[in-house]
Amino acid sequence: MVVGDVSTGTDVAVVGGGPGGYVAAIRAAQLGLDATLVEMDAYGGTCLNYGCIPSKALITATDVAHNAGNSEEMGIYADPDVDFGEMVAWKDGVVDQLTGGVEKLCKANGVNLMEGRAEFAGNDKLRVVHGGEGQGSETIEYEHCIVATGSRPIEVPGFGFDADPVLDSRQALAMDELPDSIVVVGAGYIGMEISTVLAKLGVDVTVVEMLDEALAGYPDDLTQPVKQRAEALGIDFEFGLAADSWEGQDDGIVVTAEDEDGEITEFETDNVLVAVGREPVTDTLNLDAIDLEPNEDGRLETDDQARTAVENVFAIGDVAPGPMLAHKASKEGQVAAEVAAGEPAALDYQAIPAAVFTDPEIATVGLTEDEASAEGFEPAVGTFPFRASGRALTTGDSDGFVRVVADEESGFLLGAQIVGPEASELIAELGLAIEMGATLEDVASTIHTHPTLAESTMEAAEHALGHAIHTLNR
Repeated sequence: MVVGDVSTGTDVAVVGGGPGGYVAAIRAAQLGLDATLVEMDAYGGTCLNYGCIPSKALITATDVAHNAGNSEEMGIYADPDVDFGEMVAWKDGVVDQLTGGVEKLCKANGVNLMEGRAEFAGNDKLRVVHGGEGQGSETIEYEHCIVATGSRPIEVPGFGFDADPVLDSRQALAMDELPDSIVVVGAGYIGMEISTVLAKLGVDVTVVEMLDEALAGYPDDLTQPVKQRAEALGIDFEFGLAADSWEGQDDGIVVTAEDEDGEITEFETDNVLVAVGREPVTDTLNLDAIDLEPNEDGRLETDDQARTAVENVFAIGDVAPGPMLAHKASKEGQVAAEVAAGEPAALDYQAIPAAVFTDPEIATVGLTEDEASAEGFEPAVGTFPFRASGRALTTGDSDGFVRVVADEESGFLLGAQIVGPEASELIAELGLAIEMGATLEDVASTIHTHPTLAESTMEAAEHALGHAIHTLNR
């Protein structure tokens, strides 16, 4: 029997249960609004289920095995036996624990959970199509709607994800058996993170990138240690090539790539991972019903309160302008919920950190030296190399550095860049410093625990002031 359309009402309808959507729904409920969260796949979204969390779990697990087997300089001789099936099971357990936690948090805060695909059905109205035969649909009338539908992997022509040997990042992270070899199309953060994991597990990895460098968009001195470490792991980089097609053969596949002169290169491999980026998901929303149109990037333009051109419709996360970062989405979700509740909230993007979980890690926040100069500042720059850090040396991982950028005249911190051990953790202190308007003197005069990696931020600030103790002042 087909269930007919039923209608319900809510103060705030949130479309998408990722790190932006579920945070928005919980915050709205905390502020006394009736909040309904619609999710068509899995609570926690791509980040929790198919991206951030499973990838970091595998990165951690492979690091344990790799470090154990490569610590002879410490007097440790080991040949770890990795059971990849058990590793995947552990990773899946972490994901299941967190997804279950999201659902419990939503229910505990009074959020109404609804499974299905939502689309606009007119002003102040959503239609939710429930999955499964005979499940019907449901109409939600809302006062405010927060769009948090996230993003999906970009397909490359000739490499459809429905073909068995062609993987997107979600499929790569869900493998239960390792291939002997893989071609990774794209040297961005997703491609580089997964390539590193697979290389440490013994997979023969070739990265094909149409640009001339890995991790384009980050300064060269941040990416060089990552590329050098990747090459030491056996990863082969093929720059200046665009993946063109693939075809099967008796034993695996052949991937064809072409350079700008039309010269063809072929790669024999077992699988190909396409990791050229992600695109926002807005085409499922029937935006015509509310006269809302995405921009040329497929995103919904917003103001500093996350509002779209339709006053009671907000857009957050990957469907809104700006970097596709889970923590950005969460903050936008909080602000959108607070604005919907009548609170005087607004977004401030000056201190959004970003991290790449490669080996070594990269993390940035605020302005680079060039960006500071372009905005009219006279930058003061300080750097501290991890090879001068006692704690870094005791971990056996001393590649990289911490760099801080400040305004010469006022001393206010403007940005920071880190490549090295625990960069993703260290950047938080510098993000807070920028957010609170701290100066170089504030950071330098703050006593840091010794011996720690965090001392490197203090040392970099002292270097910018010209009185570094543990590195040469230049």
